[in-house]
Amino acid sequence: MAATANRDPRSTLRRGLPDRYLTPEDLTTLLSVPLETVYAWRKKRTGPPGFRIGKHLRYDPAAVHAWISSLSKREAA
Repeated sequence: MAATANRDPRSTLRRGLPDRYLTPEDLTTLLSVPLETVYAWRKKRTGPPGFRIGKHLRYDPAAVHAWISSLSKREAA
């Protein structure tokens, strides 16, 4: 179990998307931003949409990808 907890989330990528829901810590690793930034995005509703499973915050990899794509499209416009 300890080996999977320390695994880099990028190592689980399949066709560009992880095959599991992402944690806030996964986003910090994938996007190279501080954890505080992820929580600030959520509070301001400017980041990728997240959801709760009980008390745990998770992100759908497809939603994160769509959010990044929307940022790229805005930058290109």
